[in-house]
Amino acid sequence: MTAAPRLSIGLPVYNGENYLAESLEALLGQSYEDFELIISDNASTDSTPDICRRYGKQDSRIRYVRQPRNIGLSPNHNFLITQAKGELFKEASHDDLYGRDLLKRCVDALDEYPDVVLAHSWTAAVDGTGTVTQALEYPLATDSPRAPERFRSILFGSSGLFEGSGSDGHAVTGEDNDGVIRADDQYGVIRTDVLRRVAPLGSCHHADKLVVPEIALHGPFYQAPDWLYFRRDHPERAERACPTMRSRCTNLDPRRADRLRHPAARLVAEYFWGYVAAIRRAPLSSADRRECYRSLTQWVTNRALNRALSRPPKSQHGQPFAMVGDPTVSIDAVVAGRERRLS
Repeated sequence: MTAAPRLSIGLPVYNGENYLAESLEALLGQSYEDFELIISDNASTDSTPDICRRYGKQDSRIRYVRQPRNIGLSPNHNFLITQAKGELFKEASHDDLYGRDLLKRCVDALDEYPDVVLAHSWTAAVDGTGTVTQALEYPLATDSPRAPERFRSILFGSSGLFEGSGSDGHAVTGEDNDGVIRADDQYGVIRTDVLRRVAPLGSCHHADKLVVPEIALHGPFYQAPDWLYFRRDHPERAERACPTMRSRCTNLDPRRADRLRHPAARLVAEYFWGYVAAIRRAPLSSADRRECYRSLTQWVTNRALNRALSRPPKSQHGQPFAMVGDPTVSIDAVVAGRERRLS
């Protein structure tokens, strides 16, 4: 029997033919090689299956699974975690790009710092051609040894580096409707045992924003101070293709389309309850748990006031976050496969 790979990479995909090959080239060309790449195809109707099978024949590390029907983004994502064999896990996106040393830097950090539960690098945004348009120096205090401080930093962006401008005041991860790229910790390398102790990705309002705060309650994060993760910004990305709360939740799980069983009030209530449940589940002292509840209460109150007054939410310090406006970061020298594409 062959030994299990150290790292499992889970790649959920649906109709990803436009960028999938580039992403696979970047992953398979990593300087760290002890990984399996599990692709779960959510019943794609384009050439995605052909691309996956072609690369699967070229690299034995790929395990391709095709779902018989579209089960939704969340079940497809959670399926990958159940299939993972490695002690470490990374979710990959079919349209993003990765510097050659991203995995090595993350695994090395997790080996060097046993208390760290998640390792990643700074995030840059690229357009459809791979040109860098924004580059973010990581803005959060998730490296703090104190769980309440990490949790509060994610809620408020309270490292003092940026002003929250998201539509709901939760300016920490992913991309909000204003088109600004933020920290993408959910795409870091995570200890699998920790990931399996937190709630799986749900399908309520802003369900994707519940996962990282709960992981942060289990331990600190590490950020490699280099741009090695490149998030692709394009019109077909789920955040842009699903403009309403109902459409976003239905994309996560088709059952959310039923307005009678899943009214909007339920979708929102599950979002706020998700934070409470995360604090309850986490391995915290009574004092730390109370501190997290206080931060959550303050955040909810601030959010409600901002909504009532129709004003944008701000971090405690009110300072702009560190954004490199001049797109001088080049991916051609650091992403595998770019040399063939550009030759």
